[in-house]
Amino acid sequence: MSKDVSVVRQPSGPNGTRASDDSTVAKAYQALATAIRDGEFHPNQRLVENELTERLGVSRATLRAVFTRLHQEDYIVVEHNKGARVRAFSVDEALEILQTREILEGAAAGLAAGRITDDELRHLEEILTDMRVAASEQDGARYSKLNRRFHEVVVQASRQPTLIKFIKITPYPLVMRQFRNAQTVHPRTGSLEEHQAIFSALLVRNAVAAEATMRFHVSSARRALTLASADSAAFAE
Repeated sequence: MSKDVSVVRQPSGPNGTRASDDSTVAKAYQALATAIRDGEFHPNQRLVENELTERLGVSRATLRAVFTRLHQEDYIVVEHNKGARVRAFSVDEALEILQTREILEGAAAGLAAGRITDDELRHLEEILTDMRVAASEQDGARYSKLNRRFHEVVVQASRQPTLIKFIKITPYPLVMRQFRNAQTVHPRTGSLEEHQAIFSALLVRNAVAAEATMRFHVSSARRALTLASADSAAFAE
């Protein structure tokens, strides 16, 4: 008598792909998106498939799936017979992205005012302390890193998954890197005080003030860009 043989199948992803394949694409996407956001690749820089498959440890098929997602999120441009390159933005496009970010992140801060935990508030206070040190030492790179972390904590504290998702895929970091003037002192005047104002509004759980102070902070970059020409636009966080 023959015995039944159980076959263990891997669960499928939403598009019929194996879950392990989806995980590989997700990890490769996260790694490449982070590298682009961190400025390892410059606007209009060509993304060489051979180099990236080796760097990410993935197949060409996986890399192309990553390219598709990054293209949909405006991080890269994929052109037929030309491959992929990092997205470059016009001044008008940059202004639109900054305005969108202002609205979304302002809404997140307003929600966070009523949902942020005491631990998250302590974390923000620690970040602010480190930002003051970085500013006093004119360590622009460290200040930028702390600035990003400050915003991440506030956005996560909104506890609104859809809003968080939209903020994450907005190519705001690419716009900032493309148009920031490397010769300008960083952080810009007023940046630290703006972060303090956001924190103070969250601390007293004032949703209206939290949204207003966050919108003012993000709009500072947009206003600076508005004053710049298409050839020499520059601003700082």
